[in-house]
Amino acid sequence: MASPDRRPSLGARRRRFVLEKPVEQPDGFGGVLRRYVAGPTLWGAIAAVGAVERPRGGRADRLVTHRVTLRARADLTPAMRLSAGPRRFAIRAVSDPDERGRDCVCEVEELVPEAGQ
Repeated sequence: MASPDRRPSLGARRRRFVLEKPVEQPDGFGGVLRRYVAGPTLWGAIAAVGAVERPRGGRADRLVTHRVTLRARADLTPAMRLSAGPRRFAIRAVSDPDERGRDCVCEVEELVPEAGQ
């Protein structure tokens, strides 16, 4: 019996992503500066899931959420980001849907640049 959340075929994984890893450096005032450096290139499938409203600056912003399916990787964490061309995606959750170690499903939110950046 097929599961309702089927895995995308290999042909559907034609979107190229770059895994961006966080690097933190002390800022000299007791905090840290976080920047992201480009890591390996990954191939995957992306599908829109819906939208989430988040309060931000006194208003509710609507953030688009997606599901990205990649080949299984043991080093993926929610601290990392994915980029696809000019688009950036913050990883919110990482899971192995069938627990067989074949796929890695990332629940992501698209990061929209602030006005003036």
